[in-house]
Amino acid sequence: MSVLIPDDILRASKMTEGELKLEIAIMLYKQGKISSGKVRAWTGLTVIEFQHQLVLRELCINYDVEDFESDVKTLESMGLL
Repeated sequence: MSVLIPDDILRASKMTEGELKLEIAIMLYKQGKISSGKVRAWTGLTVIEFQHQLVLRELCINYDVEDFESDVKTLESMGLL
């Protein structure tokens, strides 16, 4: 599915197409609708660039207790903990 944004909306926003795409992607990420990987794939950002964009907006990485526990198990299975 593709969404067409009219040129007058783009002009009114005073953003480039890439900037608007990034804002939409980060909004969806903030709402928990898409992952950071999806944001990066869609926008072409690296991990560091994505994290920088979150810092600029004073947003945190979506990382909950389940993510932490999964990471601990992974590290334990690798013999790193």
